[in-house]
Amino acid sequence: MDAASENPWIRLTDPDIGQREMNAVLTTMRSSRLSAGPAVEAFEVSFAAYAERTYAVAVSSGTTGLVLALRALGIGPGDEVIASPYSWHQIANAVVLVGATPVFVDMDYWSGTIMPGKVAEKITERTKAILAGNTNGHPAPWQGLRELASSRNLPLIEDTTEAIGSVYQGKRVGSFGDCAIFDFSQPSALVCGEGGMILTDDPRLASELRYLRSHGLDDRLSVSVGSRVACQASMSDISAALGLAQLDRLDEILARRKQVEGYYANHIQSFEGIKPPYLAPDVDEVHWFLYLVHLGTRFTRSARNQIIEDMATEKVEVACYCNPLHLQFFYSKFGYGKGNFFVTEKIADRALALPFHGHLSDDEVMFIVSTAKDSSINVGAGAAIY
Repeated sequence: MDAASENPWIRLTDPDIGQREMNAVLTTMRSSRLSAGPAVEAFEVSFAAYAERTYAVAVSSGTTGLVLALRALGIGPGDEVIASPYSWHQIANAVVLVGATPVFVDMDYWSGTIMPGKVAEKITERTKAILAGNTNGHPAPWQGLRELASSRNLPLIEDTTEAIGSVYQGKRVGSFGDCAIFDFSQPSALVCGEGGMILTDDPRLASELRYLRSHGLDDRLSVSVGSRVACQASMSDISAALGLAQLDRLDEILARRKQVEGYYANHIQSFEGIKPPYLAPDVDEVHWFLYLVHLGTRFTRSARNQIIEDMATEKVEVACYCNPLHLQFFYSKFGYGKGNFFVTEKIADRALALPFHGHLSDDEVMFIVSTAKDSSINVGAGAAIY
């Protein structure tokens, strides 16, 4: 019996949830606090310690977290924020939600992140922040971005949704921005259903983030809090209990994913001309968000999509990694369209996200890779390259 018949579908993502998480959620559900309460506070303290940051503010999602961060930084209509159009979670959508204008820059071909030189070219007097992400787990060049941001007196915002556990120059991601944003929805390694976290070392910023996040019963008569309109964007205690239990097991969860990465490394060599995943010289460790295969230039977007359909026929869930923001209809109002960012479009058209989670077996990975290889041959485009 092959892997496909043993498992009706091989899913793209599958949260690593164990008895510890179930017990934590059940305990919270039996308590007197389901909304923001002691579990949220404990999760904030533990996550700040994990990332070696001073303050952590739990929120309802990563996008909401960035909305709050931008508001706390005083960014709104008339302002510009430099960002990447290439990512899985569209955290950058928060820029337009506060009324600011996104200014996209093309990605680096190898790392998928934005680079200081390209960012510098787009800075104007209206630029109020730089938003950079750790794309698919690979850290951005934070030293160069920090030097640029400091020289231009701009806040640096780190979107690290896709890279929990990755290490750059000896420090975990989440350490580099004036504030760092995490999202804990699938397919993050740490999953708590829906939710996010904002990290910072700035006490003023942390205080403002809490004011803007939500107003509690104790704040009803506060003049200072009442001067702001809050988003009511708290994380629930149920989500926080799940997240805290996941954080306690994070090393175990990441180790399982590393084992699956090893399975892929062994079997992916059956693709002719395959190359190992790229790691920049100053990157110490990468924990991939999803397992990406970059198809060769002989493949078209439609050929990539055909492979996705073929894989679905074999009950393997595969996805295109990214629909670039600048190609989405909403962003055409800012003057963006096809042809604006050559590297982003070239990579996005040919990026396949294969199933990646700690529950995959060696046999299942072998089946995924062999099925993808057969499909790539059938579409007539030749062999894939990484």
